[in-house]
Amino acid sequence: MDGLHDMGGTQGWGTVEIDPNEAVFAEEWHGRAFALSLASMGISGTNLDAFRHGQERLHPLDYLSNGYYGRWLACAEKLIVDSGVLAPGAVEARARRMRGENVEEPSDVEVRKPQYERGGAGSLREISDKPKFSVGQSVKAKTFRKSGHTRLPAYIRGHAGVVKAIRPAAVLPDSTAHFTGEDAQNVYTVEFTSTELWGDGAEAATLFIDLFETYMEAL
Repeated sequence: MDGLHDMGGTQGWGTVEIDPNEAVFAEEWHGRAFALSLASMGISGTNLDAFRHGQERLHPLDYLSNGYYGRWLACAEKLIVDSGVLAPGAVEARARRMRGENVEEPSDVEVRKPQYERGGAGSLREISDKPKFSVGQSVKAKTFRKSGHTRLPAYIRGHAGVVKAIRPAAVLPDSTAHFTGEDAQNVYTVEFTSTELWGDGAEAATLFIDLFETYMEAL
């Protein structure tokens, strides 16, 4: 999906400050949010790609204001509600009741749990299709916009790079996020230069990005 979440390569967000002594979870509730978010995928019958797509479907204001683990919690609620495990508004009602408000919790739930048909453990697959691209080959990331989930970053679309490695085949997130099948395909590590992506004035750097075969075309 093309939206606010795809912030890589965009301007104006300031310098990323990295604390070498940063704790795994800065606050206690972050760890709980992490655990609840992982559990939400199992409870709702979804998968990691659907979880990422759930974050993409958050309102942009919520996405920015909730913070990292706030987004995770909001997404967990979205998956569970979408799957019919909880009724819409149930979490908000429970929070208000805990604050002492006299609020009825909604209970009319239509169960519509999606089922991810797994072809094997994890996301890696063995496929018979031979790789279309080879190490050292010049390629270009395709240019497209879509309303659904994708792992093709906007800032590399239409730009040229070089295949540096062929990785194990994996299920395509664009499909599994929407439960339309696995569409397993070859994956490649592609090298891009910063000047190719952001112009001659960019700080010299090299980026290595893993791309699915359908994200690429030969030059």
